[in-house]
Amino acid sequence: MENNLYIALIHSPVVNKHGKAIGSALTTIDLHDIARAAKTFGVKRFYVVTPFEDQQVLAQKIIEHWTDGVGGEVNPDRKKALELIRVASTFEDACSDITNEHKIKLVTIGTSAKEYGNSASIVKLKKELNKENPCIVAFGTAWGLSEEFIENCDMILEPIKGEGEFNHLSVRSAVSIYLDRICN
Repeated sequence: MENNLYIALIHSPVVNKHGKAIGSALTTIDLHDIARAAKTFGVKRFYVVTPFEDQQVLAQKIIEHWTDGVGGEVNPDRKKALELIRVASTFEDACSDITNEHKIKLVTIGTSAKEYGNSASIVKLKKELNKENPCIVAFGTAWGLSEEFIENCDMILEPIKGEGEFNHLSVRSAVSIYLDRICN
């Protein structure tokens, strides 16, 4: 079966530490580390979603350096990883791209460190991945995806839990943990 797993790193709408909806800035290390995790676990494409033109330009420059520039010559493995990245203005644009490719319904999946009553397990997501429909898992920057964003997803994954009450992983760490659990 062809891999039908996509991921998206959302920069807007996300929330700040006070729960207010904001747009966050891109960080280059997120692009590198998440692309490498995506390549490692067989993700079909990694979307960087930001409505901010300057951030889109920055993302494209980083990608081009590692795919068409000197960076790709120096580090071919990183080139392979960063070739997975596409920049989109909105999550809807990323979803349209995937839907146009597959011509069937896309399943949208949100993530959060918060507990939701209707959170789906990794086992449930794996069953979804065994179906024909492509799936995109969205990860939020800053303090996570906005409530409105999550409400519009078809599914929300259960949060990653560690020891104790502290639960504020970097998005890079969360993506790697989720991908390991989903793909293994």
